[in-house]
This record gives sequence, C-alpha cells and structure tokens, in this order.
Amino acid sequence: MHKTFKLLAGYNSWANARLYDAAVQMQDSRYREDRGAFFGSVHRTLNHILVADRIWLFRFGARTDAPLELDVILFDDLAGLRAAREAEDQRITGFIDGLTPEGLDRGLHFQTVTNPQKMSQPLGSALVHFFNHQTHHRGQIHALMTALEGRNFAPSLDLILFQRTTGIGMS
Repeated sequence: MHKTFKLLAGYNSWANARLYDAAVQMQDSRYREDRGAFFGSVHRTLNHILVADRIWLFRFGARTDAPLELDVILFDDLAGLRAAREAEDQRITGFIDGLTPEGLDRGLHFQTVTNPQKMSQPLGSALVHFFNHQTHHRGQIHALMTALEGRNFAPSLDLILFQRTTGIGMS
C-alpha cells in the first residue's frame, strides 16, 4: 500500500502542475468567474484544494497550522497560490516518503471542520480520502476550464498518462 501512496503523491504533484499551467493561460476574469461549481470558480476551487490539503496534513502531523474554514481564500493571486501549491506538494511527497507500512495503521484522531465532530480512523484510510478529494476537485476544475475555454483547453489528468509519462507504477 505504501507504494500506492507514493504513486498518488507523484500523480498529485504532476496533475496540479498541469492544471496550474492551464490556469495561467486563462484571462483573469474567466479564471475567477463563478460558474456554479461547489466553490464557484477555478480560483476558489484551487484555493479549496490547498485549504483541504493543509487541514489534512495538520491532522497527519505534517503541518503545525491549518485553516479553520473550507472556503477561505489563502492566496488571491495565482502566482502566490501556485507557489504555495508547489510547496505543499513537496510537503505531501516528503510526508509519504517518510511513512512506514506499519505507520499506515496508526490511529488518526481529529475534529471535523464543518459541524465539528470527533473522528478516528487509520491513517491509511484517511490517505485514501485525501488523494481522492484532490482528484474530485481537480475534475471540477477541469470541467470549469472546459466550459470556459473549450474542449481542448484543459489538460488530460488521467492517472495512466502520468504512469506512461513517468514510468511510475508501470512495473
């Protein structure tokens, strides 16, 4: 399972870079346009992914602080948001690289952000959600970009493309 999380950490960083490469090509007004997605715009959804990652990394013990709301705008400028995203992706990769297979079974205890409740689950199970959550919202951004810029604008984010491009997880 540890190899799978290493694969997902690499994929996460790669997919985020591809989305940000596309985002910088958008007109700012379109990048910020509320199109009715859960967090509204490409900008707000990119911020949310970073917010959620910081919350989970705090729960995992890989950060000393975390946002208190799921829809806070951490960075209003795309350049600052991208730099923070790249740093967080490095933190994620470092955290995953430092895990042991036994560590994936350790109990994780935290309080939810929305409707605060105390929760407990194994770290490995929480990591499955962590990576799935990112993929879910990147899919929303992909749909927003397609609606705003056309069918051929948004980059492919397929895991198999990452694997074929990097060779990671192919053997």
